[in-house]
Amino acid sequence: MSRLDEAGIAAALRQTPGWERSGSEIRRRYRLGDFRAALDFVNRVGELAERAGHHPDIDIRYDTVVLALTTHDAGGLTTKDFELARAIDRG
Repeated sequence: MSRLDEAGIAAALRQTPGWERSGSEIRRRYRLGDFRAALDFVNRVGELAERAGHHPDIDIRYDTVVLALTTHDAGGLTTKDFELARAIDRG
């Protein structure tokens, strides 16, 4: 899969509200009710990631989860990152 150019990244970000670009990845922070809710959310994300064959970096801090997506094989952002981001947001 090939990396998106700057115009492609900008267009994909417009279709993926809540996610922000940070260098060669996109990131989103989720505030959940408590630690248990954060773990449940991460488990749901894990199921989606396994089905997609694409895995985010995950940081859990009590009730806050930060997800970061990039396509390591391509060396940057691809449509795969944005597709998974939107699937995560749909739940």
